[in-house]
Order: sequence, then structure tokens, then C-alpha cells
Amino acid sequence: MSNIASASPLDPTPELSRREQRGNIFRLTLAQALAGANTTVIYATGAIIGNMLAPSKTLATLPISIFVVGMATCILPTGAIARRHGRRAAFLAGTGCGVLAGLLAAAAVLLGSFWLFCLATFFGGAYAAVVLSFRFAAADGVSPALRARALSFVMGGGVAAGVVGPQLVTYTMYLWPPHLFAATYLVQAAVAVLSALVLLGVRLPMPAPGQAAGGRPLAVIARQPRFITAVMCGAVSYMLMNFLMTAAPLAMHLCGHSQENANLGLQWHVIAMYGPSFFTGRLITRFGAGRIVAAGLLLTGCATAVGLTGLDVAHFWLALVLLGVGWNFGFVGASAMVLECHRPEEKTQVQSFNDFIVFGTVAVGSFASGGVLAAYDWDTVLWVSFVPLVMVVAAIAGIRWRRA
Repeated sequence: MSNIASASPLDPTPELSRREQRGNIFRLTLAQALAGANTTVIYATGAIIGNMLAPSKTLATLPISIFVVGMATCILPTGAIARRHGRRAAFLAGTGCGVLAGLLAAAAVLLGSFWLFCLATFFGGAYAAVVLSFRFAAADGVSPALRARALSFVMGGGVAAGVVGPQLVTYTMYLWPPHLFAATYLVQAAVAVLSALVLLGVRLPMPAPGQAAGGRPLAVIARQPRFITAVMCGAVSYMLMNFLMTAAPLAMHLCGHSQENANLGLQWHVIAMYGPSFFTGRLITRFGAGRIVAAGLLLTGCATAVGLTGLDVAHFWLALVLLGVGWNFGFVGASAMVLECHRPEEKTQVQSFNDFIVFGTVAVGSFASGGVLAAYDWDTVLWVSFVPLVMVVAAIAGIRWRRA
């Protein structure tokens, strides 16, 4: 029988036993590693397959943009499912989308259908929308003092995804000649099934009766200066990472670098995205989420500057590594700030709203990335990325000035 501590009047969410907390964090971390491979596979192959199948080369990165649209579109429904039926129901619905994404993508490659591949990446985005909630689910039933560390540790599961995803592509892309990447997506579907089996063992508090309708109006919460700052920082951190990562594999391909080098670059990028998560939570506890977010934005700017210094493999790899660490500090720090902006009964609504704004913004950047690369070049993509970076710094400075 579960040993669940009673909830306080100020916090209606019951605290789980230590054993249950550790079990949930372990399973969510493992699921993050397995499900994260879905995202890595799509980013590693999406633009390449798009370039092969699209009726126009300007549409080469559209499948990745559709993937981001799938994330943004499905975030609010995911939150609604979790609010009414519990997070595990949302998790299993998401893994079902992951299986469907792999099967449709393999069929699209076999049939040479660009639009079917776009549909597959939409379902892949729906899967990724559910994976995004793993970080917040890790904080359920955990004492407030440990929530940032629990969130950060689960994000660390992406380190394994950074290895599994690219290696999955490397070892499977030629298994079904002449259908490049068809076997890759079949294996990705199998990995999604494995992720579902892992998530079946997650034990989280069910929504309390009436909790779905409780709490303050969303408009009141969204007007908090700290929430506005968290959303802006999370949106810009993720948009710039996606903007550059979407274009990087195709840019390397156009510069004459091999697919294997592009896969390795993406692998180290994803490891850099999630590797710091094992200590980001401690850094947030010690220095505060705001300072960690600022460091992330600075590292993102440094990544862009490095990319402008040359087109060799080393320049791409170093830029992608710095971009990954910058994303981690910016996004994890912003996520920790969101946890400070809502009451327990408001969590799924506020967290889903935050992610909806973040990934709506990311979708815009993703659509723009392919068009800028096709119309101009990699250097232009890098220069354009400075614009939102400067805008968010100016906006945060304005918010601080108004509060002073």
C-alpha cells in the first residue's frame, strides 16, 4: 500500500513516499531517454527526407516545422487529459502517437510521399508534447524544496536520448535499401512501445475532486511579472535552439559534410542539452533561476558567434554544443520559474499554457529557419538568431525597470 503523506491545507497535492518518488523519477528519466529518441530521430532525418521528397526544396524543413506545430497543438489537450484522468493516461496517449508516427514515417519513405511524412511528424510532435510534461510530473508529490532538482534530474534522461537517437539513425538508415531511413522509423516505433511499458509503472497522485476547476483565473496568473519573464525566456531559449538545430543538419549537408558527421554533431548537441540537467537543479537552488536563465541566453549568443567564425565540422559541432548548454540553462531555469507561479490545483493548466506559448513561438521559428536557409545561407540564419535574443533581453530589462 502506498505511504502517502497527507496534504496540507495550502497544498492539496499529497506528498508521495520516498520510495514512490524515487521510482517515479527513475521511470520518468528512463522514459525521457527512450521518448527523447523520437525527437532526435526527426531532427536528424526530417530535413534530409524533406529534401528528398518535397515538391520544392524550400519545403525541405517543413516536416520539422510540422513536428513543432504538432507539439504546440497537442500541449493543451494533453494538459486537459492529465487534469481529468491523471498524467499516466496522458503519457499512454502520447506513446500511442509515437508508435503511429514511426509507422507512418516508414510508410511515407516507402511510398515517396512528402505529405504523409509531414503527417507522421505531426504525430511525432504530439508524442513530444507529452514528453514535455515528464519534467513537471517529476515534481508531483515531491516537497517544494526538492522540486527543481526532481525536474532537472528527469531532464537529464535526455543525455541517453542524445546517444540513442543519433546512433539509432546511424545503424539503421541503410538497413532497407534503397529506402533510406525506413528501418529507422520502424525501430523508433518499437522504442515508443518500450517507453509505454516503462510509463505503466509510474504512480502519481490523481487529480482531487473539483481540482480541475479550482484555482485562480488563468488571466490573473499570466499577468504576474515572474510568469511573463519565465514564458519569454523559455520561448526564446527553445525557439533559438530549434531555429538553429533545424537548419544545422541540412546546412552541414549543403557544405559537403557527411551524414555521419551531422549525426555526431546532433548527438553531442543533445547530450549538451540534457547533460547539465544533473546539476542545473542544484545551480538553480544556489544562484536562483533568473541568473541561470541569463547564463543560458549568454551561451546561446556565444554559440551563434562561434557558428559565424567558419563552416568546418568543428565550427558546427562547437556551436551546437554551446547551443545545447545554453538551451538547458535557459529552458530548465524558466521551467523552474513557472513552478513558482502557480498553486498546486492550477499546475496542469498553467504548465500547459506555458508550453503552448513556448511551442507556438518555436513553431514560428521553425517555419522561418528552412526558408532563410534556402533563400540565403547558414550565416544569415545565425545573424537572424540575434534578433529575438536582443528583444528578450530588452523586454526583461523593461519589466525590471517598471517593477523598480
